[in-house]
Amino acid sequence: MRIDPKIRREKMVKEQVEARGVSDPAVLDAMKRVPRHLFVEEALAARAYDDNSLPIGEGQTISQPFIVGFMTELLQISPEHKILEIGTGSGYQAAVLAELGADVYTIERIKKLFMRTRKLLFEMRYFNIRVKLDDGTTGWPDEGPFDRIIVTAGGPEVPQSLIDQLADPGRMIIPVGSEKRKQRLILVIKANGEVIEEDMGGCAFVDLVGKQGW
Repeated sequence: MRIDPKIRREKMVKEQVEARGVSDPAVLDAMKRVPRHLFVEEALAARAYDDNSLPIGEGQTISQPFIVGFMTELLQISPEHKILEIGTGSGYQAAVLAELGADVYTIERIKKLFMRTRKLLFEMRYFNIRVKLDDGTTGWPDEGPFDRIIVTAGGPEVPQSLIDQLADPGRMIIPVGSEKRKQRLILVIKANGEVIEEDMGGCAFVDLVGKQGW
């Protein structure tokens, strides 16, 4: 028997996200509204709400539901915020951010993913999301500064260009590590002219490729 996608979303959020400590009601509600199965290949739609990441082609993945919720909560997003996302990928993370009412600027370096995801987000009427084809490690300087920045790929260090484009006050979440596919999730907080980095735990992301990445 086919289970209604809405029920699957609510089950996913309750058992995989909320049960692991994500408690922001706005984040949980946003994830309940986004139809995750539309952001994966049709052949994988039945696995879209499973407790793991999934391939989306071109060597990229859609992140595990818990990681999406955890990173989003760490950003402490308000509707008036302007957000930069590095690594559009499937577009799922951008959709969750958009559901929180923020203006989202997202960059994808792979043309095939860019074309597919931009079309999907437009068809889903996410008109508060702008998608750009470019090297995400250099950010989007023409549109900065950004109140929040989220990077969904792991690089060897925090790109200085992204720190420069982060508003003061502002928050950024980014996977960083000297080994590929083995990083620490770093929360960067800028306030009163100072930049502080906090280690939020281990993680494994696809490679952040570009001038200030791998």
